[in-house]
Amino acid sequence: MGRPIRSEQFDAGEVCVVHTTQRCVRKAFLTGRDDRTGIDYSFRREWIRRRMEALASVFGIDVLTYAIMSNHLHVILRNRPDVVAEWSDEEVALRWLRVFPGRRLDEQLAEPTDNDVKSLAADAERLSIVRRRLSDISWFMRALSEPIARLANKQDECTGRFWEGRFRAQRIVDEAGLLACAMYVDLNPVRAALADSPDRSVYTSAYDRIQAERGEQIPSAAFDLVSVSSDQAGKHLRETSVADRKQQRRAKRRNPTGKQILRDSWLAPLTKSERKLADDPEVHRQGVRASDKGFLGLDWQQYLTLLQWTAEQRSKGQIAKMPEELRGILGELGIEASMWRDLVWDYKRYFGRSACAGSPHAMSADAQRSGKHHRSGQRLVRECFSVTAG
Repeated sequence: MGRPIRSEQFDAGEVCVVHTTQRCVRKAFLTGRDDRTGIDYSFRREWIRRRMEALASVFGIDVLTYAIMSNHLHVILRNRPDVVAEWSDEEVALRWLRVFPGRRLDEQLAEPTDNDVKSLAADAERLSIVRRRLSDISWFMRALSEPIARLANKQDECTGRFWEGRFRAQRIVDEAGLLACAMYVDLNPVRAALADSPDRSVYTSAYDRIQAERGEQIPSAAFDLVSVSSDQAGKHLRETSVADRKQQRRAKRRNPTGKQILRDSWLAPLTKSERKLADDPEVHRQGVRASDKGFLGLDWQQYLTLLQWTAEQRSKGQIAKMPEELRGILGELGIEASMWRDLVWDYKRYFGRSACAGSPHAMSADAQRSGKHHRSGQRLVRECFSVTAG
């Protein structure tokens, strides 16, 4: 059975949450330690994390959770056309040119000038296409995957594919599905026996949030959303050599804005705000992410407690009693507390072949939206939800 077409799963003009997975070619250990050759490629995980952080600062897309593994990565994204609609034409043009500067800029400055920005902003037809792409998950994944592949191939002195092919996408259709998927992603290193707890699971969103709570700061990888004047650009080209410009560009890539941020600042806030109106896009104004809108109806401490409890339930036959507070959280979402461990640890059993993830009722509604009778796994997942939840 072939993968569903992208248009059935998400639309750049519609706010939706999507779980994406991208695998290295032949499932090789191209971002971890290769046991066969003994070569350690773990440093490439930071390449991927920093690239995601940089893209989060320019795209109208929220990064909710992520995990970078030895041979694949998981990212849960929420596209935000409502945020992009708040940006001026000049801001849209500048953001686009930061990611896709074009050959002329890339070979010389890689810094969009005022004239470059004004020229793109004045092209109404082209700008309309660009504005839509800035909230398109496919373009976000393209901007993430292609540079990493080029860097890795250059380092390995080879050509060919780094990634297996197009990324796998799964639409998350309700908060129950989002909570289960978020914890499945955050616990990937624990499931793979690469870490024994979330606070040791480096290169996951859970680790970033835990370290940020402890006050850890990192150099920001966010793009500098300021253009240079044409006069400055011309002077720079006249007075500096090609070698010097390349060196300056490499230095700026390490910390484009010169700012230090908390480790999780580029990720979407976890908790939904009750103070905001439902239709308020909560646009972020500090230049490190698209918006300040949360995505779950529980606070960070509740999420962390549930995450830690779930991480400890490695053996299906030795499940500890769940605290009442956590049972109440799951109950509000219609999830049977006794099945929570299975829903997360066996996530692929329930949702691995499905185009969406969520409660049975929400999966049924998504199937109807796409003109289908049902979704794969829809009947099986009923055992994890109460009768009233569908």
